[in-house]
Amino acid sequence: MTSLPTGNAAQDLFVRHALDPEVAPIIAAMKAGMRATKGVRLGIETRAGFDAMMASVAPPDNVTFEADTVGGVPGFWVYPAGHQSDTAILHLHAGWFNFGSAGAFRHFVGHIAARTGAKAFIPDYRLAPEHLFPAAVDDVLACYLGLAERGIRRIAVTGDSAGGDLALGLAARVANDKAVSARLTLVGVAALSPVTDLTLSGATYETRADADPLFTRPQAAELVRAYLGSADPEDPLASPLYAELSGLPPVRVHVGHDEVLLDDSRRFVERAIAAGVDAQLDIWMGMPHGFAGIVGRLKAADQTLDAVGKFLGERLQA
Repeated sequence: MTSLPTGNAAQDLFVRHALDPEVAPIIAAMKAGMRATKGVRLGIETRAGFDAMMASVAPPDNVTFEADTVGGVPGFWVYPAGHQSDTAILHLHAGWFNFGSAGAFRHFVGHIAARTGAKAFIPDYRLAPEHLFPAAVDDVLACYLGLAERGIRRIAVTGDSAGGDLALGLAARVANDKAVSARLTLVGVAALSPVTDLTLSGATYETRADADPLFTRPQAAELVRAYLGSADPEDPLASPLYAELSGLPPVRVHVGHDEVLLDDSRRFVERAIAAGVDAQLDIWMGMPHGFAGIVGRLKAADQTLDAVGKFLGERLQA
């Protein structure tokens, strides 16, 4: 397996956020409710339930939505009031490569767009197991290039969970392909609890096994197999942890301290910093996977999206 550099210097850019004592009982109750389904097999029959959960996020004020196709990939535009015509966010949704849809995530992405002041497009990239790797990877690149044809000149890429994998992988691909990078300027990447290592070798699959109320390594392994088929999990297009990271634009990553995916974030940011990238990791103590989706009800979610919006807004307007 590829050797991954780490270093104490990276730790200096890890920002840890304490758990608010007032929120602790809410998180405890939430985790208790989640544990009934921990490690349960997640087949495609659960797609409707996953979409319903994400669609239940309350939409922000003064944001509109429009179905469209960009680069041959269908999806949804998210328009906040006062957005500019030549900047955009490309958001890649969560769902372990097997679930999720642009329509279900449009309210959540609306909160990012509203805080940033930029319109966002959410592609319905092809899902596994019907469409194996690299179908999703190819779709997000096609969509990225399609935005250049729409007059976009400055773009930021965001993603959550598996979408974070796709976002970071796309950024690495763009940084290392001059023909792609010349089309438009990628100004920054924000990833929320990203998957970055499909070998599932992170130590927190063990050290956070009890703390994580949602996922287990065997469950993740089944979902990854459904996505990769016979492909190498160390392929940089599948696992951005193994990509060439020099040349990436500024990267901000947010993750919960109680996630089995914590090391996916930690090791990626360590590698990015070692490669000279402006990268920062925010670790939210006590938070489970997907906490940022509880926007409007959980202080840590609002604070995370505030930070992402500020970062993206500054980068897009620079």
